[in-house]
Amino acid sequence: MRRSSILCLGLTMLFGACRPADRPDGGRGPLPIGAVAPDVTGTASDGSSTTLSAARGHAAVVYFYPKDETPGCTKEACAFRDAFTKYEARRVTIFGVSRDSEESHKKFRAKHSLPFPLVADEDGKIASAYGVSSTLGMASRVTFLVGADGTIVRSWPDVDPGVHADEVLAAAQAAQAAQAGETKAMP
Repeated sequence: MRRSSILCLGLTMLFGACRPADRPDGGRGPLPIGAVAPDVTGTASDGSSTTLSAARGHAAVVYFYPKDETPGCTKEACAFRDAFTKYEARRVTIFGVSRDSEESHKKFRAKHSLPFPLVADEDGKIASAYGVSSTLGMASRVTFLVGADGTIVRSWPDVDPGVHADEVLAAAQAAQAAQAGETKAMP
């Protein structure tokens, strides 16, 4: 059993947490494959803003994590950082989302040289729109791969921070290859 599952089980026993989140669209739990990904706006290390909708035409990763500077979250962010040039080469944009403030994100990006935008979801509305549950004011660790058309291609509701960045990149490459095959097959 993964650590996150054990944590969820323990928190469920204590607080009744970890149940599937109710989404504003009336659904429950993480957005399903084929759903349109809600837009997010993140700030990069240079202070510029970028949106998920600006990445249309290319794949994107929207990953939710509990808190800046915690061991698992730092490990996950640094794994995405270390694989960033591979993501760039595939034209895949990365957005990290947590309930931390923009100021916290600014420090986190600077300390760990994170080259991708982080999204401050202080009120939890973005997590809610994606159906990501929150416990004690922190989003669960969930990742979504968004296709070039802006729809969810795949999601990971239980993430191993150490190997996750490579796993997501492989899925992005497979999705791009499948899309390229469909494009070639069209007259």
